[in-house]
Amino acid sequence: MIFGLEFPAIEQLVEWPNAFGDEGVWYGFNKIALINMVALVATSLVFILAARRKTLVDGTLVPRGPRNLIESAVSFIREGIIMETVGADGLRYLPFLTSLFFFILIGNIFEVIPFFHMPANARMAGPAVLALLTWIYFIAVGLKHQGLKYFWNSVAPPGVPKALLPLVIPIELLSTFIVRPFSLAVRLFANMLAGHILLVTFSVLCITLFSATLLALVLPFSFAMLVGLTGFEIMVAFLQAYIFTILAAVYIGSSMHAEH
Repeated sequence: MIFGLEFPAIEQLVEWPNAFGDEGVWYGFNKIALINMVALVATSLVFILAARRKTLVDGTLVPRGPRNLIESAVSFIREGIIMETVGADGLRYLPFLTSLFFFILIGNIFEVIPFFHMPANARMAGPAVLALLTWIYFIAVGLKHQGLKYFWNSVAPPGVPKALLPLVIPIELLSTFIVRPFSLAVRLFANMLAGHILLVTFSVLCITLFSATLLALVLPFSFAMLVGLTGFEIMVAFLQAYIFTILAAVYIGSSMHAEH
């Protein structure tokens, strides 16, 4: 309790009882599971519906409606992420990176959706699974392009003097195969959780001040901050999806060529 205002415990901000299934069982289904399922279905439906909406104009198929929007988004990922980080060789991985971007973005945007007010990635399990998937993916890409030499090339980059290899190999091993997935998961999780806590804090503050007496004078300022933070969190939801995707593209690109 601060200045007579009672704020919920941190456990109440990130944990919910299962809708069905006992607590602690693997098949339990709660709010986070629902949001992830909606994000998965929405990501799939967006592309399915967009693919169906085509208009024939002068013998040419022209995108319209949601297809036009999705094509713009895919073009952004292709030109702004893949071409900038990997090059034309990375276009074969456009479906994976696009799916990754939209799934994370939709899961994040639930932060500001009424009745949900929770980003799926404010729980560590989701970002950890996405980071592990990316880790498996860029290793598979490395094996595909370089064979088993990929592991040696990753820990002993070409051009490093042999005398420095005992120092470089442990550093590169830790950096490439441990720090990469860990940093991917923690960055996404920490940013979304921090934003969630901020929004909940100012929401509770507004509700409390509305029923208070003298402290009600602070309500307009608290509400204005809440509105501003809501807009900021929408930007963060997009930014974190972008950062996760562009880092995944960088890791894939580095796995394709030994010289990287």
